[in-house]
Amino acid sequence: MTLQHPADRGGGRRGRFERLAESVSKLTSSPAFFMFCLGLVALTVAVHLAGLGLPWLLFAGDAMTAVTLLLLALLKNSELRAERAIQRKLDALAAALLEAHESAPGKAYEDLKSVNRIEDEI
Repeated sequence: MTLQHPADRGGGRRGRFERLAESVSKLTSSPAFFMFCLGLVALTVAVHLAGLGLPWLLFAGDAMTAVTLLLLALLKNSELRAERAIQRKLDALAAALLEAHESAPGKAYEDLKSVNRIEDEI
């Protein structure tokens, strides 16, 4: 297990978790997943209204908790990757502006061009 920032893990290529997180992030932002969550909430309410036993109430609550914790982990991972991509773009933009001010475009200009689509790589 590593405690590095998600954008710093594995160098230039994305690991299995990053690819999984991106795929699941796309799934969870779909209308189908929203309907699944609505169904889960409706099931929990139905279990409470039906007055079913304690095991069913615990199962419904545990299912809601599990989905919530998984979504929280994926949301945080996506947030950190987006934050790092934005920071890299801002750094490249600042360096390119500084070079332009000195009227000597060079490495920073090339870096600025390379970070144009960095969020797809992270």
